[in-house]
Amino acid sequence: MSGASKLVLGTVQFGCSYGINSAGRPDSGEVARILDLAFGSGITTLDTSSAYGDAEQVVGAAGASRFRVVSKYPAGGGDVAEACRASLRRLDSGRLHGYLLHHFDLWRANPRIWDSFRRLRDSGLTGRIGFSLYSPDELEMLLDAGIDFDLLQFPRNLLDRSFDPFLPELRQRGVEIHVRSTFLQGLFFMDRDKLPQNLQALRPALEQIDAVAFEKGLSVPELALSFNVLNPLIDGVLVGVDNCSQLQADIEDSEADCWFDFDIDVSRRELLNPVNWK
Repeated sequence: MSGASKLVLGTVQFGCSYGINSAGRPDSGEVARILDLAFGSGITTLDTSSAYGDAEQVVGAAGASRFRVVSKYPAGGGDVAEACRASLRRLDSGRLHGYLLHHFDLWRANPRIWDSFRRLRDSGLTGRIGFSLYSPDELEMLLDAGIDFDLLQFPRNLLDRSFDPFLPELRQRGVEIHVRSTFLQGLFFMDRDKLPQNLQALRPALEQIDAVAFEKGLSVPELALSFNVLNPLIDGVLVGVDNCSQLQADIEDSEADCWFDFDIDVSRRELLNPVNWK
């Protein structure tokens, strides 16, 4: 299996500006070229949401139906089945590969919403159902409650391996696992001398990444992508791009063949969640 075939193309940047390094939204022509390049390179899965501006409409017009598409139920989404059908209409697709609850708090406030997701899967409108998570505590609550999800998305990168203890159990349960924040929303690419003051506490960890990459003879993007792509317990690795050249670089970097296992110390782990960067 090629590294590219494990990549999942994120679409949030097609509907709104996103991340530290975002150059703004690509136009519809560039989105179509990005999807063509992705499909031709062996990328089979898109990740989107009705909460990502008009991303669903944009990728729908660019041929999203060629791909396995994962979308998400947003806060205030109303009836779950109708929200899913609305996503399918925007995507110009007949069926989703997966439909995720975008915000864990929606389930915690109303556990019965999961019944609607199960009916959605039973109806065939989506192949898999699950959650987009932010912390292992959320996953523990779902496991303790016996929730029968079969698709999860959560952050994992060189500095954040907090979900790793659960990976073997999730694989045993047949759960498809997608990981995001491989580049920590572009932080790994920032000039270390230009880090904003609120992120200075991460500089020692970022410099450790630089040192490991140098030792392995890899670029930082190659190191970061291979860390997730080469993990056999991970099924999909989200990447977000603004143009074809960025996607081509990710495709090439995903082919780095260097398996490694190491821990990098992070003094302020709350900064691994970009929500806390403000």
